[in-house]
Amino acid sequence: MSTLKKCGTGIFLALALCSSLQAESRAATSRWTEQQANDWYAQQPWLVGSNYIPATAINQLEMWQADSFDAQRIDLELGWAESIGFNTMRVFLHDLPWQQDAAGFRQRIDTFLSIAAKHHIRILFVLFDSVWDPNPQLGKQRTSTPGVHNSGWVQSPGAAALKDSAQWPRLEAYVKGVVGAFAYDSRVLGWDIWNEPSNTNVPAYRENELPNKKEIVRELLPKAFAWAREAGATQPLTSGLWEGDYAKSEKLDPIAKIQFEQSDVLSFHNYSKPAVFKKQVRELEKYHRPVICTEYMARPRKSTFAGILPIAKANKVGAINWGLVAGKTQTYLPWDSWQKPYTDRQPKVWFHEIFRTDGTPYRAEEVSLIKRLTERGD
Repeated sequence: MSTLKKCGTGIFLALALCSSLQAESRAATSRWTEQQANDWYAQQPWLVGSNYIPATAINQLEMWQADSFDAQRIDLELGWAESIGFNTMRVFLHDLPWQQDAAGFRQRIDTFLSIAAKHHIRILFVLFDSVWDPNPQLGKQRTSTPGVHNSGWVQSPGAAALKDSAQWPRLEAYVKGVVGAFAYDSRVLGWDIWNEPSNTNVPAYRENELPNKKEIVRELLPKAFAWAREAGATQPLTSGLWEGDYAKSEKLDPIAKIQFEQSDVLSFHNYSKPAVFKKQVRELEKYHRPVICTEYMARPRKSTFAGILPIAKANKVGAINWGLVAGKTQTYLPWDSWQKPYTDRQPKVWFHEIFRTDGTPYRAEEVSLIKRLTERGD
């Protein structure tokens, strides 16, 4: 039985007794052992869901800043997720709202977790992200670039903070503050420390990236894992492998090796056809830790619900697709829209997303499949 069920489905308390008792036995200042990781995973249901940002937000800042945090829309959309049997959402945070107003940000995170719990959904929070625009700015966010995939997404930390080690104590305070506030919270499934840390965003932001970004990230990434552990995280830590050969850990590049060696549970990204997905699952299973795919589903690349979800369920591999609802991120458009914006046409097939902005499914047969696999029925 999952912690979620043990703690009840109607009320989720941050310091619920059952969560605290289990958490005390799991708290660790170093990477979990294989036994700890597998004992934790044995208590979980099959983890299935989406990467999530509301349709009204173009990026993490618009999602979380006080004047644009849209609790009503989040409640609506997570209801759609619940209706198809999803129990997990992967959600990106950002360091700048913490710097601006830590108490307010913490309260909004708590509000979000309460909405998710209402819909029987637990959250895998992402703390840092190396993808897309390296120059985030607080305040009113840009409008979506017509016809372009994820035109407003921003990195955390941005290039200015990344290259300035004097700002790293601020980043440490953010990690420890967020993780410490929710370290014993049963509504939090886990902490994804850094999304695609080695990504240099070529060609979209080639001219804006730090020339030595990878060297800096290589130094900061293990510190970020340590900060989360020092904050008392009782939930597992991870960082998703996204490039390279997983078959032999010694052959991973230096950043991926840190991800692999520091993660309590192994996570990975795969936007390829089912045969490649299954191959990577087999490679990761050899390390005898739980495996979660934290990004998949790109229809034109043959990464589909019909192809991937049955494999994931059969192997109890967590499956978190990108994304849930079409909105300001425009991630239903393909990656190549950065070179050729879809301003005069629509793609033949959506790249990501399950629901249109009004909540109707993009493809009814996909929703029916997801319901069957999550045992929701039609």
